[in-house]
Amino acid sequence: MKDPIELGLVDEARLESKLYGRIIAYNPTIELFAAAASHSTLQIWRMNNQIVAQNSQRGERVSVQAVRWKPDGQFLAVGWSDGVVRLMGLETNKAVHQMTIGGAGKPNITSIGWAQNLAGKHPASAAQPSIKTWEQLASQGLDLVNKKSAAHLPRELTFLEIETALPKLSPLPASGGSGDDTFVFTTRASLEFLFRPFSQDDSDKVDVMIVGTDDGQVHISIYDSFVIGSFRYSLPRSLGTQTGLQLCASASHLELSTHTLVFRPSTGDKTKVLYLVPMDLTFIHSSPENLSLLASKTTTLQKLLRYVKQVQIHMLHEWQSTRELPNRFLKSINETLQEAEAYGEMNIGQAMYHSVVTGHTFPEVKEWLVDQLAERGHKRWDKAVVTGLQTLRSLVHENFLPALERISIILSRLLGIARFHGSKAEIGFTSAQIMKVMDVVSCSMLVGNKILLFVMEELELFHAFSIWLRHEIDRLASSSTTDELTEKEASMEHGKILAYIQQYMPASPLGCYLSGVTAEDVERDRKLADSGSSLLELLGKQISKQEAGRPDDSSYAQVEFLCKYLEIQANGVLEGIAEAERRSVRFGQSTKILLDHNVSRFDVRLSATQVGDSWRAITHTALITEGNDSQVYIFRTSTSITNGISSAVTAELSCMTFGDGKILDLKFLYEDSLLVLWMPKGSGSSPLRLIRIPHKSEDLGYELYTAGGQVTPHELTNEQVSSVFLNMTVPCPPGFIPAQMEIKEASAERGRLPPRMCLLGSDMQTYKVFALPDDPFGEALKSI
Repeated sequence: MKDPIELGLVDEARLESKLYGRIIAYNPTIELFAAAASHSTLQIWRMNNQIVAQNSQRGERVSVQAVRWKPDGQFLAVGWSDGVVRLMGLETNKAVHQMTIGGAGKPNITSIGWAQNLAGKHPASAAQPSIKTWEQLASQGLDLVNKKSAAHLPRELTFLEIETALPKLSPLPASGGSGDDTFVFTTRASLEFLFRPFSQDDSDKVDVMIVGTDDGQVHISIYDSFVIGSFRYSLPRSLGTQTGLQLCASASHLELSTHTLVFRPSTGDKTKVLYLVPMDLTFIHSSPENLSLLASKTTTLQKLLRYVKQVQIHMLHEWQSTRELPNRFLKSINETLQEAEAYGEMNIGQAMYHSVVTGHTFPEVKEWLVDQLAERGHKRWDKAVVTGLQTLRSLVHENFLPALERISIILSRLLGIARFHGSKAEIGFTSAQIMKVMDVVSCSMLVGNKILLFVMEELELFHAFSIWLRHEIDRLASSSTTDELTEKEASMEHGKILAYIQQYMPASPLGCYLSGVTAEDVERDRKLADSGSSLLELLGKQISKQEAGRPDDSSYAQVEFLCKYLEIQANGVLEGIAEAERRSVRFGQSTKILLDHNVSRFDVRLSATQVGDSWRAITHTALITEGNDSQVYIFRTSTSITNGISSAVTAELSCMTFGDGKILDLKFLYEDSLLVLWMPKGSGSSPLRLIRIPHKSEDLGYELYTAGGQVTPHELTNEQVSSVFLNMTVPCPPGFIPAQMEIKEASAERGRLPPRMCLLGSDMQTYKVFALPDDPFGEALKSI
C-alpha cells in the first residue's frame, strides 16, 4: 500500500455573494471560471475574484440555466430561460452568436454539450508511417528530422485562405446599431476574434454542440453557430410506457461520429430512471474532405450577413441624421411663406435660388435667416450634414463594400463546391442557388458604389452651399456691405450652390437608396425577383428611370431591401445544407437504467477501440443514489459502429460499496479513470479523499444487466478503499464541505496546465482548484 498523494491547492476564490443554482464551469485552457452570479447575470471571474466579463439579459424572468466552455476555451455557451443559447467570446462581454432552441414555447435548457469529432473516414492504418529502405532514406539527405513532408497540392488549394489578403473589416460606431448585434462589431478585438482565419490544422475536425431541453428536443449545431436542427427523441415501445424525456448529459469521442445521449423523464425533479441512447451523426463520418471548408465558410457567411445588416442599419441612421435637422429648418420657413400668401406656391428652395441669381432676399426669408437660423443654426445644420455624410461615406467605403467583397469570395468557393458535386442531395444546395445570391451581392455592390458617388458629390455641393448660406446670414445681419463680404461673394461657386438647392436640398438622390421600405414592398418585389428575372436587370431598369427623372416605386435600389433579400437567399442555401445533414442523423438502440432510489449524481464517458474496419464504442456511466450515498454503480454499454452507424447494445453493471464513508461526487478523467470524491466517517480526523477507480478494468466484475436487474455489490471497508485504489487527500479547512466537483484534463493550449479538480463549497461562495498528479496515476495503480 502506498501513502496517499496530497493534492496541491492551485487557486482559491471567495465570492461576495452566493452563486445561483450551482451553475458554474471552469475554463479548460485558461484560469477562469464562469458562473451565475444571480438568476439573470452571468459573470466570468479570474481566481483572484476579478470579474473579467458580465452578461445580463433584459427582463426579470430571463434566467441562466446552463453553461459550457468550448473545448479550446475560446467560447462560453450560456443557456437562458428565453430559449436562446448565447455564445460569449473571451474578447467581448456581448454575445457574439445566438441560437434559438426549440419553438415559440421557450423550453427550459437542461444540458449543453460541446465536443470535437474527426471528419471523414480515418482508419488507423492511414496514420502509420510507411516503411522505407535505408537507400530510400539516404537519398533524401541526412537532415531527416527537419525535412518537411511534401505538400498535398489539392488539399493546399482547397484550404487556401484568400480572405487574409483583403483589408481587415473596420469596427462599427458604438451608437446607431439595433438588435442583439448592436455592440458585437464595435471593437477591433471583437472583429478579429469573430473573423479569425480558418486553420488547416483544424480541417479534419468538427466542433459539435448538443443542447437539450425539457420538452425532449435535441438541438445540434457545428462550428460554433451553424445550426443543423432540432430532433425530438421518443422511446421505443419495447421500453414500456411512452413518457416525455429531457436530455441531461451527452458524451463523445474524437474518433467517433456517434455520441451517447443521457435522457431522463421530464416529469419531476428527481428520477430513478435514465436512458442511454447512441446518436449517429453519419454526415461527419461520411463527409467529403471539404465538410470543414463548407461549414467554416458558411459560418463566416452567417457572421458577414449579420455584419452587413448592422452596417445597413447604421447607414440608414446616418442618412436620416443628415436630413432630420435641415428638414425641420426648411419646414419652418416653408410654413411662414405659405402663411404670407404673397408668393403663391413658392417654397424656400425657389426663394434661395432667387437670392443666388438676383441677390435679392424676400423679407420673410431674411427674417428667418437672421433671427431664427442665425450663426448657431447654421453651425448645427453644417455639422449635421457634413458629419452624417462623412460617416455614411466611411460606412460604405470601409464597412459595406469590404464585407460584400468577402461574401462574394465565400460564394465563389461555395459555387466551386456545388459544381464539383453536381447533386444537391449530398451538399444541400445547387450552383443556381449560389448564382442567385451572387446576383444580389452584385446589386448591393452596385448600389454601394452609387451611394459613394452621390455622397461625394453632395459633400462637395453642400460645402459650397454652406459657405453661401453663412455669407447670406452675415450680409443680411450687417448694416453695410464690407470689403470682406464682397470678396467672399466673388469667390463663391454659384453653379454648385444652385445645383445643391435644386438637386439635393429638397430631395437628395440618396433617398432612392437609403429610404425605408415597407414589408409589403419587400414582399412584392421579392416575388418578382424570384419569378426568374435577373435582379441586376431589374435594378438597372429602376436606376435608368430614376436618372431620367421618371417615377418608379420599386425597392430594388434600396439598401434595406437588398440586405433583406440577400439574407433570404443566403438562408435558403444555409437551410439546404442543414437539411442535407439532418437526413444523416439517427438514433440507435436505447438502454434503460432502472434503480431502487433516485439518482443524485452521475457522469458519463465514451471510449473507442478500433476493430478492423469498425469501431467498438464503450460508454461508462457512473452514478450514486440518494438511498445509499456510499455505493457506486458503474454501467458499461458497448456497441459496434460500422460506417458511422451503431448496432445492437450490450449492457453490464459493476457495483461497489465504499466502507462507511459518504460519496460526495464523481467524475471521469481521461478514458481510464473514475474519480470519486469520498468523505470517510469522522472526517475531522480523516481528510477528504479523491479515489481513483480504473473503471475499464475487468477486475471490477462487470455482469450483464437488464433494466431493473440487481448485482451483488463489492463490499469494501475503509481500509480496503485506501489500499486497493489510488488515494489522494484533499487538504481543506475544517467546515469546508464540497457541494459540487468538476474535473478538467491537462491542457497546453495557452501554457502548460495540469489536470485539475475544482470544488464549489456548500456555502456557494468558496471555490477551490487543486492540481492532480501529472502522471496519469500509472505507477500507483492497484487492481482489485
